[in-house]
Amino acid sequence: MTGIDIGSDAFNDHAFLARRHAYEGANVSPPLEWSGVPDDASELVLLCEDPDAPSGTFVHWIVVGIDPHSGGVGAGQSPPRGTELVNGYGERGWGGPHPPPGDDAHHYMFRLYALAEPCVLPDAPRAEQVHEAVGKAEIASGTLVGLYQR
Repeated sequence: MTGIDIGSDAFNDHAFLARRHAYEGANVSPPLEWSGVPDDASELVLLCEDPDAPSGTFVHWIVVGIDPHSGGVGAGQSPPRGTELVNGYGERGWGGPHPPPGDDAHHYMFRLYALAEPCVLPDAPRAEQVHEAVGKAEIASGTLVGLYQR
């Protein structure tokens, strides 16, 4: 399986996200860029999850049907041709970091998957459902990790 390079000009891998991206801040999704998507990908799926959440892995952003020929997404925007599903807050689209005050920094995993065929997910999928669905059709993936602490 090949790897997708994913990055952001708003934060480096394993570095802190700015407050403007947090739920209690402006709640603006960070800009992302990617490359190395295989030519035979039919769609991309973007998942941002927090595996450190006290109640289990929390979904902050899930976007399906992203144009595989796109090279990224601007801050506060939805990826090209993508459909934003309902996040762990019960809202459609981006829901920024909001870890409990005093917790160690949480890890926000931005995962981009290239799929050989479209995946089918419920409107408000749990992280495990996303992993299961993309695992069946994944041909490449990449991960960028952001940190946040209150």
